[in-house]
Amino acid sequence: MDTTPITYQTKTATEKNIFLHLTDCNNNFTPPLSERTGLGSYAKKLFEKAVTFEAWSDHQLVGLVAAYYSTDDKRSVFITNISVKEEFMGKGIASLLLKNCITHSVKNKYVEINLEVNKYNAPAISFYEKHQFKQSLTRGDDLTLKLEIK
Repeated sequence: MDTTPITYQTKTATEKNIFLHLTDCNNNFTPPLSERTGLGSYAKKLFEKAVTFEAWSDHQLVGLVAAYYSTDDKRSVFITNISVKEEFMGKGIASLLLKNCITHSVKNKYVEINLEVNKYNAPAISFYEKHQFKQSLTRGDDLTLKLEIK
C-alpha cells in the first residue's frame, strides 16, 4: 500500500505536469477527453488561463481541478476539469480539491460556480450533486450544473 503523503497546492503545475496528468486520466472521462479536445492544446490553455487546484504524490500530479474565473461583473467561475488518477480515486482527493476551489471562490467574492458534465456520466453527476451542484441547463449530451455561493 502506498503511504506517500498527498500534498495540495494551487497553481504550481507546469504545462507538462498538466499534460501528463490529462493523458493519464484521459479514459476516466465520458467520453474520453481526447475525443473532445487535443490534450496538448488543452493543457496549454489550462496552464495559461486557469487557476489549478492540485494534488501531488511523490512529485506527480495525481489530482486536478482547473477553473476559469470571470473578469467581468458576473463574478462566475467555470470548472473546466476535475480529474484524479485512477489509482488515487476513492481517497477524497476530488472532494478536497473541489472544496479548495469553492473556498478560493468565496474568498475572492465570486457568486456562482458552473461546470458541464456528460449526461451519461452518472458517477460524476452524483459527485457534483453531493457537493450541492444543481442542474441548470441541458444541451445535447451535456448538462450544466451550478453551485450558488455566498
